[in-house]
Amino acid sequence: MMNMLEQLKRITTVVADSGDIEAIKLHKPIDATTNPSLILQAAKLTQYQYLIDKSISQGNDDIDDICDHLTVNFGCEILKCIPGRISSEIDARLSFDTQASIEKAQKIIALYTANGIDKSRVLVKLAATWQGIKAAEELEKQGIHCNLTLLFSMAQAVACAEANVTLISPFVGRILDWHVNKTGQQYQACDDPGVVSVKAIYQYYKQYDYKTEIMAASFRNIGEIIELAGCDLLTISPNLLTQLQDTKGQLEHKLNAATVNHRNVETVIPLTFERYLWLLNEDAMASDKLSEGIRNFAKDQTILVKMIEQMR
Repeated sequence: MMNMLEQLKRITTVVADSGDIEAIKLHKPIDATTNPSLILQAAKLTQYQYLIDKSISQGNDDIDDICDHLTVNFGCEILKCIPGRISSEIDARLSFDTQASIEKAQKIIALYTANGIDKSRVLVKLAATWQGIKAAEELEKQGIHCNLTLLFSMAQAVACAEANVTLISPFVGRILDWHVNKTGQQYQACDDPGVVSVKAIYQYYKQYDYKTEIMAASFRNIGEIIELAGCDLLTISPNLLTQLQDTKGQLEHKLNAATVNHRNVETVIPLTFERYLWLLNEDAMASDKLSEGIRNFAKDQTILVKMIEQMR
């Protein structure tokens, strides 16, 4: 019998959630995704010092420029190991500035292009704030594909779909973390709040035939992954990829667009800025985790900046 990872790859696009190039080579995913925290972890490894040195030489003594080059240099190396796309995240400190996010995304794509990478192989990651979603809406019109990350609620998912973004990344494990912390309750995979959230978003997207892809992320265990088998994409850390590879058994196709009843999207009332804010305000978990996620990514970006400053 095939292992769980082999079976999963037959019904879902498996994405490596890592900045570690060697780990990506090992598991042979289709796509890969990084974020400021993963880039920081990888940048601390001696085998990637050459990428830091290269970025410093390219950055013209501008620390933000050096960091942009580092993001792209890691992405270019990862793209050598995969057939699909790389998701590269912009500075989280721009999460509430639409125009600055657009300009940063344009720069990231320009750097990839200068390295001979077609923009079709790059997804620019932005936080799913209203400002980030509006930036992505404009970027998509320019042919720059976006991955909206730090997504914890249906309100964010609906706004992203209406903005015609390419892909969203709902954070399964972080939703679970919040509920466990608040209630002290332990959950089975089938009633895991993060899993339930992604299933609801999947159902909504498919019934209204939205083209935005769903890439569930931030898993705490393989049970969550198995419960979401059939989701458009799943981005999985190397340690969980290894666990799936080592696990035998029959994998059930849990999410299947063919079984969803379709509805007329014209019956959906467009989500206004005010309604989006209200729905997010009413969802304490989503509000908490979105703010926390932005703070933590910004913190790791600051640590990376200081590390590079010491190396110059």
